[in-house]
Amino acid sequence: MIDARSVYRKVTRKIYDFSPEQEQNLLALVHLYRGQTERYLDLVSSYCRRALEEAFACFASGDGDESGNAILPLAEFAACLKPFLKMQPSVFAQEANLAKELAEALAAFQADVAAFQKALVAHQAAWKTKKADNGKLKKAVDQLAPMAEASRNLGKQIDLLYKLASRLTESAGKDGNAGSRDARHRKETAHALRNAEEARQRAALPLKQVRYFWKQAAWLTERFPEARLRNVEGLVKLASIEEIKANDWSLTPGRYVGVAPEEEDEDFDFEETLREIYVELEDLNAEAVRLAATIKKNFEELGI
Repeated sequence: MIDARSVYRKVTRKIYDFSPEQEQNLLALVHLYRGQTERYLDLVSSYCRRALEEAFACFASGDGDESGNAILPLAEFAACLKPFLKMQPSVFAQEANLAKELAEALAAFQADVAAFQKALVAHQAAWKTKKADNGKLKKAVDQLAPMAEASRNLGKQIDLLYKLASRLTESAGKDGNAGSRDARHRKETAHALRNAEEARQRAALPLKQVRYFWKQAAWLTERFPEARLRNVEGLVKLASIEEIKANDWSLTPGRYVGVAPEEEDEDFDFEETLREIYVELEDLNAEAVRLAATIKKNFEELGI
């Protein structure tokens, strides 16, 4: 009996579905039930390898830009912040503090990127000798946990750096802070911020994918550490004919597997959720205005 209600991907605030990996994870339960252990191990192994591939994508060059220069997502993002470090702070203390905070945050980010790359090289070397038996794979998943957490922290640092650059740009554009700055300077600053936003998206995506694929592997190994199917509260249970008979032959999985323990969503994006709520509220307000006008018009036509 499989109850997959706690397994889902949130597409919008109203739409939920299964990601391809979640579908594979549920299918892995069937593999274990049938004793197809190798298929389960291959899936876990593929997640680990994909996490490493996504991590290397943060440093591997892509097709390059229009000038033929290689694009290294993390290095490119850091480079896009350099124009903000060269900005001449105005006499306002707030702007000077922002510039100082940006410089310190960028230095910490670059140090963490170097540590992330060093750990990645070590993982790659260790993975070459890794065999696909359950014990070694489970150990590999545990060893990749710090790297997955580091990728998450780097993503947070990228968001912070971009916010600081945005606040500096906003401060530079205020009339009271502009000082001797001309329109050309402010235009260049806005252009630098757009470049930083594009670089931010290219750098953040592989970092998110590192943690995502590691979590898929961890989801399986935490629930089935021996690579054998077992009862998991709120997910799966091997129900006997006697149990089904005792439940009046009901085939509703929830009556057998129990309730899944509530899990904290570590990847919950408060700002993104708030933005979605705001957009929905704007749509509802616009719809309310439209309906009010229609009702008013109908009443006028009725002479009320």
